[in-house]
Amino acid sequence: MTVQFQVPADKLMWRCDPSLLPFSCTADMTPLEDFIGQSRAIRAIEFGLGVNKPGFNIFVTGLTGTGKTSIIKAFLKKVTAEKRAPEEDSSFPEDWCYVYNFSDPDRPQALNIRRGWGKVLKKDMEDLVQTLQQEARKTFESEEFARQRQAMVEQVQKKQQEIMERLIEEARNSGFTLRFSPSGMALIPSKNGKPMQEEDYLALEPERKKAVEEKRSEIETQVEEALREGKRLERQIADRLQALEQQAGEYLVRIPLAELREKYRDFPKVVNYLNAVREHILKNLNRFKGADGAQAVGPLVSLQPVEASADPFVPYRVNVFVDNSDTQGPPIIIETNPTYHNLFGVVEKRPVLGGYVTDFTQVKAGSISRANGGYLVLYDRDVLSNPGVWEALQRVIKNRELRIEEPATFFGWLPPQGLRPDPIPTDTKVIMIGDPLLYHTLFSLDPDFRETFKVKADFNFEIERSNENIVAYACFVSAYCTREGLRHFDPSGVARVIEHGARLVEDQGKLSTRFGDIVDLLIESNYWAEKAGSELVTGEHVEKAIEEKTFRLNLIEERIRQMIAEETLLVDVTGVVVGQVNGLAIYQIGDFSFGKPSRITAKTFMGRGGIINNEREAKLSGRTHDKGVLILSGYLGAKYAQDRPLSLSASLCFEQSYEGVDGDSASSTELYAIISSLAGVPIKQPIAVTGSVNQNGEIQAIGGINRKIEGFFDVCRVKGMTGEQGVLIPRANSRNLMLRRDVVEAVEQGKFHIYAAGTIDEGIEVLTGVAAGVRDPEGHYPPSSLNGLVEKQLEAYSRRLKEAGAPVAAKPAQDEEG
Repeated sequence: MTVQFQVPADKLMWRCDPSLLPFSCTADMTPLEDFIGQSRAIRAIEFGLGVNKPGFNIFVTGLTGTGKTSIIKAFLKKVTAEKRAPEEDSSFPEDWCYVYNFSDPDRPQALNIRRGWGKVLKKDMEDLVQTLQQEARKTFESEEFARQRQAMVEQVQKKQQEIMERLIEEARNSGFTLRFSPSGMALIPSKNGKPMQEEDYLALEPERKKAVEEKRSEIETQVEEALREGKRLERQIADRLQALEQQAGEYLVRIPLAELREKYRDFPKVVNYLNAVREHILKNLNRFKGADGAQAVGPLVSLQPVEASADPFVPYRVNVFVDNSDTQGPPIIIETNPTYHNLFGVVEKRPVLGGYVTDFTQVKAGSISRANGGYLVLYDRDVLSNPGVWEALQRVIKNRELRIEEPATFFGWLPPQGLRPDPIPTDTKVIMIGDPLLYHTLFSLDPDFRETFKVKADFNFEIERSNENIVAYACFVSAYCTREGLRHFDPSGVARVIEHGARLVEDQGKLSTRFGDIVDLLIESNYWAEKAGSELVTGEHVEKAIEEKTFRLNLIEERIRQMIAEETLLVDVTGVVVGQVNGLAIYQIGDFSFGKPSRITAKTFMGRGGIINNEREAKLSGRTHDKGVLILSGYLGAKYAQDRPLSLSASLCFEQSYEGVDGDSASSTELYAIISSLAGVPIKQPIAVTGSVNQNGEIQAIGGINRKIEGFFDVCRVKGMTGEQGVLIPRANSRNLMLRRDVVEAVEQGKFHIYAAGTIDEGIEVLTGVAAGVRDPEGHYPPSSLNGLVEKQLEAYSRRLKEAGAPVAAKPAQDEEG
């Protein structure tokens, strides 16, 4: 009866035919230059890179190892090569510089200039300063300039001397002596041509004293007028000296700055900056005379107090903020450590005694600035793990400008302090690489996300198993072996790698695109080929690599099998038991998963409690598992309770389960146990079961089918093969079978069996050997069928329940009599 449900051995795995691989080893193959599959993602990336409009940034999603980063890098290189201008002197992308803002020193000015000219401008300004220093010394220290200066000074000094001599003579004629002291000038009365002593002055008669004081006042007025005249002369000479220096300064800067203005005439901002430089130089000529510009040197200079800038020529320096002189075409920046400062830039500070100082030359670019006009590749987890980076990135993308400020200032926690450089316009295409869960989370929770990342490139983790893709797989193996210096693979080795690719996705018609896992297999296979002394990697070496990796990881699996063999964990693989089935579960431990059989029991009895899920009552059940149990009530009610209420209490239990249980892949197993308990028909313990069920009794596909089968096979092997063991799976999972070779060989030898069922009725026949039964035209099941036995038991439960409740509820008794 069960033969019709058996899956043939040739359907248990797909084997790659080496004849599809037209080579003797992968060295003969052309290395893969294109990408395998991913046409959907590639078209999305092409679209996103082709649309240069705000918000059309790209969010790349997909499982790890599907080649997202490799494809992005390759596409960006391709796009930038196409956009690269043929001329060597192309101005794109531009350089960005920060220069001194002479009108507001706390706000450095941003200048954009032709690619490669940032360093030229910086060198020109350094040369200008050096030239002016040299020429200024020559000019201001020349004999001609000294003669003109000396002549002006002597002329004024002569006039001042004449004034002073006139005052002295006037004072002498009036009987006073004019004396000079650090505190000023003093008028002292004279006696016999000599200054009067204090006692002589005090001995004068009052009338005489009064006359002396009156005369002193007249002379002091003349002295004050003379002093004012002297100050006026000093101001005149200062103005004339300044005019002389200005004239010399004009002569110094006229030609050098005129040459620079002509050189940078196509850049208005640079020309305006040079004009401001001219005005500032003429107002600060002393900086170029040598004395003021000298910097302290010596071992104790770091201990001396310093000003905000020790360099007097900082206003004439140029900070090349972004230098694209070596960039051909749009820049490509891949930021693997997107901290706030790494991404957006920073104003660095120099520690000095008692604090920090900075200037516009300390403004440093971040990745966004360096990628301006090009492409910036980020990883979503790295961005989201750095505080403040996601919010700041969203603001930069929306505003299309970058402001370099501290995070505390950006979020408004502190007022702006120190330098506030001019914002720089940004035209950067941001490509975010992440996983689907984060994409959907951001799309749901961040209202700006859909406006800033309008293009989604979704990488598939599997491709069709076509002949074209099989050859592409071989080309990939060839390319990787050549690039990394591995031994090349023969056709059997490549075929085994391709089969492993199908096993990774558990689909006979698909291949995995998680090439990170494939690469690991290539490396490990190469190791075993090297250890065996083989020139080529064969299928045996690939198989050895798979086995060894499993052995490195399956310690817990082996420990569980040992506990089952020792009957510490109770699992029967022989005999028959009523209401007991071997269910199959998946255990995931890090990067390794395996299947483990678990005993599932059902006890049914009279009552109205319905199906009691012991795992749920003990809070060991997940929501998906709870849903699967609730579906059982719907199935039982629809099948057996059309004419009467479903009078049933059933207790379901995962025996020896002390951790959480989730998933609905055991729902069909639980239903088999309930049916067996109701019908009183035992279930074959050599057959384990997996599969979910819907309310129509259809068995649905589940995940991890291969590991579940192999897990039970390994348990049967340690407990002893009888030739009766096997696994009942959903028929919908038949295409997912990619079993180990030892399992397939056991099936071929009749030692193990794989059964596939599409409905509960088919599955229960396999498990019990008893026909499920179909209702006759009058709506009755055959009495000896499983469904007939279940219906009979439910009728008995209902009748007894009514009888037990007759004294309390009279109406049900009358209904029964009727």
